[in-house]
Amino acid sequence: MAQIIRERFSKPADEFAAKFVASIEADANLVVQDIHGSIAHAKMLHHRKILTEPETVAIVHGLEKILHEWSTGQFTLDVANEDVHMNVEKRLLGEIDPAIGAKLHTARSRNDQVALDLRLWTWAVTEEIRGLIRELLKSLATRAKEHAETIFPGITHLQHAQPIVFGHVLLCYHDRLARDAGRFEDSLHRVTVSPLGACAMAGTSIDTDPAVTAKELGLPATFTNSIDAVSDRDFAAEFVSACSILMVHLSQMAEDLIYWSTPEFGFVELPDELCTSSSIMPQKKNPDMIELVRGKAGTVFGHLINLLTTLKAQPLGYNRDLQETKPPVFGAAETARLSLRAIKLGIDGMKVKTERMLEQASDPQMLATDLAEYLAKRGVPFREAHGTIARLMKHCAEKNLSPAKMKLADLRKHSETFEKDVFDLLTPKASVDGKTSPGGTAPALVAKRAGELLKDPE
Repeated sequence: MAQIIRERFSKPADEFAAKFVASIEADANLVVQDIHGSIAHAKMLHHRKILTEPETVAIVHGLEKILHEWSTGQFTLDVANEDVHMNVEKRLLGEIDPAIGAKLHTARSRNDQVALDLRLWTWAVTEEIRGLIRELLKSLATRAKEHAETIFPGITHLQHAQPIVFGHVLLCYHDRLARDAGRFEDSLHRVTVSPLGACAMAGTSIDTDPAVTAKELGLPATFTNSIDAVSDRDFAAEFVSACSILMVHLSQMAEDLIYWSTPEFGFVELPDELCTSSSIMPQKKNPDMIELVRGKAGTVFGHLINLLTTLKAQPLGYNRDLQETKPPVFGAAETARLSLRAIKLGIDGMKVKTERMLEQASDPQMLATDLAEYLAKRGVPFREAHGTIARLMKHCAEKNLSPAKMKLADLRKHSETFEKDVFDLLTPKASVDGKTSPGGTAPALVAKRAGELLKDPE
C-alpha cells in the first residue's frame, strides 16, 4: 500500500525515508477514530449515491471487523504502510473486494482524514479529562465540608498571615479546577467541527455533503474553508494550553501537599499508596507520586511550546510537519489524566492533623489584621490603625507577649480606642468566625458553599 503513494516516483522510498516519514507510533492512538471517520464517509458517499447500498454494506462491515480486530489485538499497524490511514485501507482491501474497498477514498484525502481523527480523539479525551476534574471537584467539596471548622494557619510568602479554615483552602483549589473544567468545555465548540470533505485543501468536484458526515459522527458543525479545515490545529494548541493551565494548578496543589506532609509542618499525612521509601533510609515516606505531578507540569508546558513552535511559521495549506502536532496532544493528555488521578488519591486519602493546624494558627501575630480592623470599625483611619498595630505587634514580639494576655491598660497605651470587648476577638476561632464577607473564610460560609457544590457540582 505504501507503494500506492510512490507511483509518482521512479524509485521506492528507502528504509530510512519510510521510517522517517512514518507516524505509526503516534497514530496508534487514532485507529478507532480513523475507522469511525471512514464509516461515516462511506455512509455519506451512499447518501450522495456515489456508493451503492451493497458497496456501502461491504465497506462498513469490513471496517467494523477491523475495529473489532483492533480492540482484540488482532490488527496491528505496520510501519511499511506509513500511517494509520494506509494501514486501515490496506487491511480493508484484504478483507473485502478490493474494487469496492478502493472506492472508499473517493472525495477525501489523508489531509482531511488526519484532521478529523485528531479532532475526534481530542473531543473524546477532553470529555474524559472533564470527568476526572469533576471527580476531583467532588472530593474537594466533600473534604471542604468536613473541614469547614478546622482552623488552619493562612500563609502568604510562606509566612504566617491570618487564621483561616482548611475547608476554605480546599475550596480555593475547587474554584481553580472549576475554571479548568470550563476551559475544556469551552474548547469543545472549536474541537467539534468536522473537516472531512475538504480533501487535500481545495474541496472536490464530486457531489459530496460534509454535513452528512458530521451528523454521522455527532459533530455539530462543519468547516467553512477547505484550506483552513486541513491545516488548522488551533484546537490542538487550545487543548494543550488548557492541559498546561490545569497542570499549573495540580502542581500548586502537589507542592502544598508535599510541604504540608513534612515533619516541620505536619499538617497532613499522605496515603501510603502515593509514597515510597528510601533505598538506604528505611524510615522514609517520600511523596514520590505527588512530586512527579509537580515535576510533570514542565513536561506538559514543553508539549505546548513544541506544538506552538511547529505551528508558528506554517505556510498556507497542509504541510507534513503538522504530523508533529499529534504527539504533544497525546502526551499532554496522558500526563493530565494521570496527574488528576494522583491528586485525587491524595485529597481523598490524606489524614488531616487538625491539632497541629490549630497550634500553628494560634500564633498571636496572626491576629494583627483583626486588631487593625477593630480600630478601623471604631473610626480610626485604617492606615493609622495599621501603624498602631504594627507597633503593638513589634512590642509583643520583642517581649514574647500575646495581645490576648495583656491588660487593657497596656493595650490602651498603644490606642485609647481599645475597649474590653477587644479580648473577644483574640482567638483563632473568633478571627475566622468574623470573616463573613462574601467569599470569606467564616466556617458557616465555607460549609454552605461546600454543601451547595455537592448538591449541584460545577
